[in-house]
Parts: sequence; C-alpha cells; structure tokens
Amino acid sequence: MKESKRIFDEIKNLTTEQRNKKSMDIDSKGTLDILRIINDEDKLVAFAVEKEISYIVEAVELVVTSFKEGGRLLYFGAGTSGRIGVVDAVECPPTFGTPPEMVQGFIAGGKEAMFVAQEGAEDKEENGAKDVIKAKVTEKDTVCGIAASRRTPYVIGAVKKARELGAKTIYVTCNPRSEFNLDVDVAICPEVGPEVVMGSTRMKSGTAQKLVLNMITTTAMIRIGKVYENMMIDLQMTNLKLVERSKRIVMTITGVSYDEAEKYLKEARGHVKTALVMIRAKVTYEEAKRRLELSEGFVRKAIEGNF
Repeated sequence: MKESKRIFDEIKNLTTEQRNKKSMDIDSKGTLDILRIINDEDKLVAFAVEKEISYIVEAVELVVTSFKEGGRLLYFGAGTSGRIGVVDAVECPPTFGTPPEMVQGFIAGGKEAMFVAQEGAEDKEENGAKDVIKAKVTEKDTVCGIAASRRTPYVIGAVKKARELGAKTIYVTCNPRSEFNLDVDVAICPEVGPEVVMGSTRMKSGTAQKLVLNMITTTAMIRIGKVYENMMIDLQMTNLKLVERSKRIVMTITGVSYDEAEKYLKEARGHVKTALVMIRAKVTYEEAKRRLELSEGFVRKAIEGNF
C-alpha cells in the first residue's frame, strides 16, 4: 500500500499528468472546435523541441562517436515511447542503408507490446536491465531511454545498467529539466505541457519524442556520409519503390536519363553512392569504390577526390 501511494504521489505531480486549462470543456465541443484545440496544442511542440537543440547536439555527437567506433544506438522505452523508438530504428535500414543491428528499439514487454499493450511490463527496473544485458551493450554503444514521464522503471533500469557497462547514455523526457535527477550523459527535456486529454502522452509528448529521435538519427546519418546534398544515397533497393527511387536520385543528381541511371546502377551492383561517383567523377566502378573507401563513404569528397 505504501509503495502504491508513493507512486500515486509521484505521478500526480508530473507536468505530463496535469489537466490542460485550454481543454477543460472539450467534451462539450463540436468536432471542429475539438480539432482546433488539439491542433493549437500541437503547434507548441516544435517550439518546445527547439529549446532543446543544444542538448540534441550533444546527443548526436555521442551517437556519431558510437557509429564511428562500430557501436550502436539502442532505444529503450515502454508503451508509446517504446513504439516510437522501434519505429525510428526500423526505418533506418531502408532509408540509410544501415544494418538492422546498428539502430535498434527495445520496448517493455517485447515484440508483442508493439501491437497489444503489455500492462505491468514497464513496472520493474530489472526488466530493462535484463534487456540491456541481452542486447550485449558495451562501451561502444549509445543507449537512449525514452519516457515522457521520466519515471518509467523499465527505462530507468535499462539506462542504469547501460551506464554500468560503460555505454554512453541519453534520456528523452517531456517533464522539466529542473526535475530531472537521473545520471546520464545527456538529458533532452522538451516541455510540451499538459496533454489535451489528461495523461494521454501519445499526443504532444509522443510527437515531441518522435521529432527528437528524427533529429538524432537523421543528423547522425548525415554526419557519417549517408546523405548527399539533401538526398538519401545509401538506401537499400529492397522493393520496387526503392529501386525506382534510386534511379530518380541518380537522375536528379547527375542529369542522366532513366535508362542511363538504370545502366549505371546495374554496373554499381545496385549501390547508389558508387553509381553517383562513377558518373560525376567519370571513373570506373573499381575507382569509384576506392574513392568511397578513402573518403569514408562521403560522396562529395569521393567525387572531388578530396580525401
């Protein structure tokens, strides 16, 4: 009973668990007014994230260091936060051509929790610690805990264990920095305020977390050469859409025709980066590969011969 009361008192004071004064009578509104209230609150999210950019910079630097050392970015969350981490992770291979293990998402309750809530799975720190051990986390990795409330035991346990193992640690929460008391390398705390529906952190908090994770992975991938100009050039041609997107990227950057793009991609073994260097630097497949190796995968440097 004492433990339950402690948790009750802890939760009731969280910013994310307060009532939103702007939506107190939302149950009496018509559809249009309800949508306007939600939309007006959503507009606040990007500004809350903007205030955290200096901390997001620090987080990106940790992730880039991990990637360059052969380490990984591992997300740990529960419920909505966990699902957002998984979504960000699984989109990296098709977008940036990364191996699936490079960015991974872990959710309290395991894979089943992605589709059906596994109530209670988030309530024990040891569950998070066990998943970190299972993931074989090392000092090369960066572990990012995601919890709108900050207090989720599963996430806290995962981050604590990761820190014990020497990993770099990030924490993303939507409660104030002034109330953050966990030992991590970087805390990112976009304060989005109370939700339109009290405690429904799948709303503004979830949006803020998604924006932050988008920024971390996208920026880190750009920093390790996965983007040329503003185009994804390390995507994997694993379905028809991506095959055609690859051709369009080659055509857009180099000005070649559809048929020429197809021909160069075939010669480049389906590797967009190599095809781009072959065309722009007017070199053979072997030379393009050599240049990419010397430039550590940066297409601009490989084309210019600036290694």
